[in-house]
Amino acid sequence: MSGALLRFRIMAYIVGVVLIVFTVGIVLRYGFGNPHLSEGIAPIHGFLYVLYLITVVDLSFKAKFSVVKTLLIALAGTVPFLSFVAEHKVVTDVRRQLTTVAS
Repeated sequence: MSGALLRFRIMAYIVGVVLIVFTVGIVLRYGFGNPHLSEGIAPIHGFLYVLYLITVVDLSFKAKFSVVKTLLIALAGTVPFLSFVAEHKVVTDVRRQLTTVAS
């Protein structure tokens, strides 16, 4: 399960950073009339979000998360900065689960 957790952590950070860049691009597009950044980053974020969803599902199966928890973690990748908060909470929960199993 540690491999799934590491993959999830990496994707959560990447998706979080790209989502922040995408949000800046949207502000530039609609606030200042400059569509270039948002046009370039949108498909990248979409592709990375799909990879993020795969890592969420993989970790959810291995950690035996509920469907609701899995959906909430998946949705965290759509709100700027929330993927960082969700990543921290998930890592804490999984590490606690791993130490409980090891004891």
